[in-house]
Amino acid sequence: AGSPNKDRRNGAGYAYLHTALDDHTRLAYTEDLPDETAPTCAAFLTRATAWFASLGITVERVLTDNAWAYSKNTWRQTCRDLGIQPRWTRPWRPQTNGKVERFHRTLLEEWAYMRPYTSDHERMEAFTDWLHWYNYHRPHTGIQGQTPASRGTNLSRQHT
Repeated sequence: AGSPNKDRRNGAGYAYLHTALDDHTRLAYTEDLPDETAPTCAAFLTRATAWFASLGITVERVLTDNAWAYSKNTWRQTCRDLGIQPRWTRPWRPQTNGKVERFHRTLLEEWAYMRPYTSDHERMEAFTDWLHWYNYHRPHTGIQGQTPASRGTNLSRQHT
């Protein structure tokens, strides 16, 4: 809010980044989606769960904030269908979801505001590269200097 580079009316300079972050490994799955509606969030959860499964990670629980989309039956039904137990943070306590909050701060500092982008396409192309670097090459102080991928037990792309 208040940034001259964000225009919510036409979407210029604004992104709805949806993130799923594994608690143990810190592997992040993120998509830039058109909105924050319940169907969009539920479809994102389905894709994120499949991505984590492809890496040998089973999603058992999902912790979200108390946004409107996560309180709807669409979200609850998707969680049931996937065998995931939904959980919610305490209202007005973003630190309850601290790992995702820290990830978002890192992506703002290291990707979003690192340099100006000439288009949304250029920005998202840079994001794809940054996310790969974050998951597979960037050491994390919160996990003793390891990379998220190094903490997974079944990652075939661990050394790419």
